[in-house]
Amino acid sequence: MPVVLVVHGGAWAIPDELAPAFVDGVKAAARHGSSVLKSGGSALDGVEAAVRALEDNTVFNTGHGATLNIDGEVELDAIIMDGRTLASGAVSCVKNIANPVSLARAVMEKTSHVMLAGKGANQFAESIGVNTVPTDKLVTEYEKKEWEKHKNYIAGVMEAFNTKWAHDTVGAVAVDCAGNVACATSTGGIRNKMVGRVGDSPCIGCGGYADNSSGAVSCSGHGESILKVTLARLILSHVEQGRSVADASQLSLQHMGERVQGAGGAIVVSPSGQWAATFTSERMAWAAAEDDVLWFGLNPKEMLKEKLSQ
Repeated sequence: MPVVLVVHGGAWAIPDELAPAFVDGVKAAARHGSSVLKSGGSALDGVEAAVRALEDNTVFNTGHGATLNIDGEVELDAIIMDGRTLASGAVSCVKNIANPVSLARAVMEKTSHVMLAGKGANQFAESIGVNTVPTDKLVTEYEKKEWEKHKNYIAGVMEAFNTKWAHDTVGAVAVDCAGNVACATSTGGIRNKMVGRVGDSPCIGCGGYADNSSGAVSCSGHGESILKVTLARLILSHVEQGRSVADASQLSLQHMGERVQGAGGAIVVSPSGQWAATFTSERMAWAAAEDDVLWFGLNPKEMLKEKLSQ
């Protein structure tokens, strides 16, 4: 069975000066995740590897490159989910972890819980030997300047979604050679968010969902809007009713726009390898590795390709 992996680097109005780095970043992450799948790794291994690559890239708002909350702290959210068993692990408001997606997987595999938050998530990380990273090692000079400029939450959040100066979530979905699907989503949240704010990313059925009976989804956009419509699960409910992954994504994002005036994006893959990258925001950086082709895009209706193996 052919393996497919799709990644996104966030649905928002990515400015022209950042666009090349965003596109290069998602392409590199898709290549990395795909190589894991092609060497026999599971869908879970593939999405974790792809998201770790995005977390390690300071262009993206998660891990290295995360935004700061109103107190100037890094609070991270992530989820990973196995479509074969519906096992899921998530962390929210975890501080100063370089790769929250891997900590989320540890929650899934090493505890009897689905989500750990805040101090408890950090205590768990310490107990399994995951070290915290100093804030100044995770946060870029650009982010420090932006945080200083927009210290008040209302201004920060409104600008994040009404101007081009925002950052957003990253994610990956995959189907492996056994036909199993998985998703992973990771974020640093909204700049100047309130301490303890949790968005859609770590919430099962909102920031991500995976089920072998229908597919895997990772979402991006305004977290509060995505939470209100349980976007990931909504997309898969349309798939279960017989719609294509592209139509299901478009319908669900359209509903979110009409019902709660929220913009966003989603990547989806079905167990048969059908995939889509759809968004209602100005731009979304995405890339999909399928057979020996790397598809990618940034602007609406844009679909470019190059050889996967280079």
